[in-house]
Amino acid sequence: MDELLKIVTETMDNKQADNLVVIDFRKHSPFVDYFVIGSARNGRLAKAIIEAVEDEAVKHNYDVKNIDKGDDSKWLLLDLGSVVCHVFYDDERTKYDLEGLWKDLIMSQ
Repeated sequence: MDELLKIVTETMDNKQADNLVVIDFRKHSPFVDYFVIGSARNGRLAKAIIEAVEDEAVKHNYDVKNIDKGDDSKWLLLDLGSVVCHVFYDDERTKYDLEGLWKDLIMSQ
């Protein structure tokens, strides 16, 4: 397993992100290797998850390309280059349904 992917998934799991899903884009995209998708019960937890992943990535010398954790957002995103971390409030995850959007890719993994 890719080291950065392991850092992201373990950190999200340790911070109590629910229903973690990893989508492998390595054969399908020149821009990203993995999406890691998780849910949080509330905004405070969602921000804590994103901040913990950011801290762990930086601690291991990975660059943060972009981070979106705005006050009003219910979909937080952390772009680490090869790994993009998505944390949704439960209701927003259903609304945007990234797993459904990429279901054919998920089924082939």
